[in-house]
Amino acid sequence: MIHVALVALVVLTASSDTPLDPADLQGRSWKAVEVAGRPTPAQDPKREAHVEFLAGDRLAGSDGCNRIVAIYELDADRITFSQMLATQIACVDSSGIEEPFREALKRAVRVSLTGNRLELFDAAGARVVAFVADGDASAPAPAPGLAGTSWQLVKFESGDESTLTPDDRAKYTIEFGDRGRLTARIDCNRGRGSWKSSGPNQIEFGALALTRARCPPGSLHDQIVKQWKNIRSYVVRDGHLFLALMADGGIYEFEPITNATR
Repeated sequence: MIHVALVALVVLTASSDTPLDPADLQGRSWKAVEVAGRPTPAQDPKREAHVEFLAGDRLAGSDGCNRIVAIYELDADRITFSQMLATQIACVDSSGIEEPFREALKRAVRVSLTGNRLELFDAAGARVVAFVADGDASAPAPAPGLAGTSWQLVKFESGDESTLTPDDRAKYTIEFGDRGRLTARIDCNRGRGSWKSSGPNQIEFGALALTRARCPPGSLHDQIVKQWKNIRSYVVRDGHLFLALMADGGIYEFEPITNATR
């Protein structure tokens, strides 16, 4: 049986000096690519978290599991969601994005629209959710391209929010080359591999061909090698690269390698 629950009112404020027009939002499906500061995990395309602004001041979408609908009113730089309803279905193989997504909407008070990227912010100015217009190939990419960039590991934060940090950031690096090639250093080993991006903020790594030195106790080597092919999404935020594991398994945070840190 499907139950319907009333979801709290959400009020958003546009960040631009130019008031948003309904036409700016309508006609596109806005796919969530970041929620509460984390890239969204890989999801079933049929159920991924998104919203759509429809004619007649109607909103429709999904929290990644359940369907949501609402009425919205846009007045200059403010928008109000009311009569918001959501189904309550127990989904199999949940990605864990549903509750954070709904909570992000509840906290949102400001909106920014740039090209194909729609961002919502809370009262403190923190970005709580970011969307891209799904299938809008003419708009700019939501994050800088990775080809030609180099990064070193800052920390790993697991799904239970425990944190691991490397003894030396320079021992854990990724350099993204063109044509889907990359080079990496994982503590005492170096190697080459491949990468590809099939959509906005989506990424997959191929197998790594690594040297076979035995790294010292406390190394993050074995964990990273084991989880390498489970990385499914990325986001570049505040100059740092965040690589997220599938099923909300954790996030690797990297900082750019500059001449001073090489």
